[in-house]
Amino acid sequence: MNSKPLHHKSVALDSLELLVVMDNETDTLSSVDEGVPQIPEIVHLAARTAPSRHYQDHECKMVFDQLCCGCHGLSVLVTGRLGNVKHTVLFDVGPYPQYWLDNAERLNVDLSKIECLFLSHWHFDHSGGFPDVIAAISAARTKAGLSEPLIVDVHPDRPDQRGVLLPSGVMVLLPEGPKIEAMIKSGGTVVTHAHANAFCDGFFFGSGAIERQTEYETGLHGHHTFHGHEAVSDPLIMDERYLVAQVRGRGISVLSVCSHAGIVNACLSAQSEFPDVLVDVVLGGYHLAGKVMEQRIAATIADLATRIRPRVVAPGHCTGWRAKAQLADAFAPGRYGPSVVGTLYRLQAEAIET
Repeated sequence: MNSKPLHHKSVALDSLELLVVMDNETDTLSSVDEGVPQIPEIVHLAARTAPSRHYQDHECKMVFDQLCCGCHGLSVLVTGRLGNVKHTVLFDVGPYPQYWLDNAERLNVDLSKIECLFLSHWHFDHSGGFPDVIAAISAARTKAGLSEPLIVDVHPDRPDQRGVLLPSGVMVLLPEGPKIEAMIKSGGTVVTHAHANAFCDGFFFGSGAIERQTEYETGLHGHHTFHGHEAVSDPLIMDERYLVAQVRGRGISVLSVCSHAGIVNACLSAQSEFPDVLVDVVLGGYHLAGKVMEQRIAATIADLATRIRPRVVAPGHCTGWRAKAQLADAFAPGRYGPSVVGTLYRLQAEAIET
């Protein structure tokens, strides 16, 4: 793996897999619409589970004791393939390392294949599990005889703590995020990027600061950032970054795990980086939960439908049930497949229509 950008843009891949290792919600029973490239957790789990008994001509497989657990956070394992070459990046971890490690084991994730751990932004529900997960991945890579260390890609502007000031006057604090020193001690090689960069031989593209283009996506209401004992109002959270990968003939998938910049702004930014390329899957937290944020649902859906026009919307984490319901009304059937823990999106290259 080359941790330095080979080119500003990522290359077009033959295939891409998006495996949700951590999310707020679990749902392995809902049906999947035709055309949505989503494989429910129970389906890919059953495919790799040996039968425990047979009944008549049926293989009987025990899977319900292997299902993942959800918690407030998001983590996506992203694997791209071009020819015989594969690269894997882990986008965020979530707050609790024990849950991530348990889910990864249940999902049969080969930790040694993870080359880069990319942090979306400095919030505990995305970064809290970093040190322990870094240690586990580093140990797996060493055991597999891999000499290249795990690259940990973070934004250089690390706050001491963050929180949200409620209308009641109480500020709800997130726990302090992991320190750079702890990541290094755990075995990671930390690199910092404030600007856009392509990595893993150009398979993946990480954004820089996200330009604010819409009038209604004004950040996280009440959000504050601490440096030392002083806090400042910080609704924009400019250290937030999204991840993009492109599949030949399908277009770009945009992973925006919390979308404090606004999911539409994130997609508009990605479109500006990849002009004239269709948007495939938009996966992550759309952050449309809470009284103030819920006022943006209608405008967000309208812009997604008319300006972004993704093939599939895959909302999860902080999107909220009200927004999910309205997104489903707008994009289902055929273009809605929520991000739930254990689900797998498998995107295969298609011929480009002429």
